[in-house]
Amino acid sequence: MSFVYLGCLLFSIAGMALLDWRHQLFWFADCKRAAIVHGAGLAVFLMWDAAGIVFGVFYRGDSPYMTGIELAPELPVEEVFFLFFLCWVTMVVFTGSMRILTHLRSTDEPGPEPTGTGTPGTGGGRP
Repeated sequence: MSFVYLGCLLFSIAGMALLDWRHQLFWFADCKRAAIVHGAGLAVFLMWDAAGIVFGVFYRGDSPYMTGIELAPELPVEEVFFLFFLCWVTMVVFTGSMRILTHLRSTDEPGPEPTGTGTPGTGGGRP
């Protein structure tokens, strides 16, 4: 039994938590909304996995890096942590991108012309 993959997932989740905390992007911006969105995303992905397992599309492969613990047939415990991380990173990328785009749009708006510039005779420059 190896905890390498699970450890890597937990390390990645911790890094995502630090990034989220530092920039207040998802969980640290609105905890209630994040819980609803994250829970819904995780539920959808777990149902997707269940359907894939039932139809024989998904199966647990052999890996020396996994714990071997299964929550259901063909559903390793690491899958839940991976899906949790996947949902979180998606929302952090989305909210971060929206914040960047909003910032870029607000700085692209033309402001008033600085004093001392312009064409002669319009009051904006030297005669």
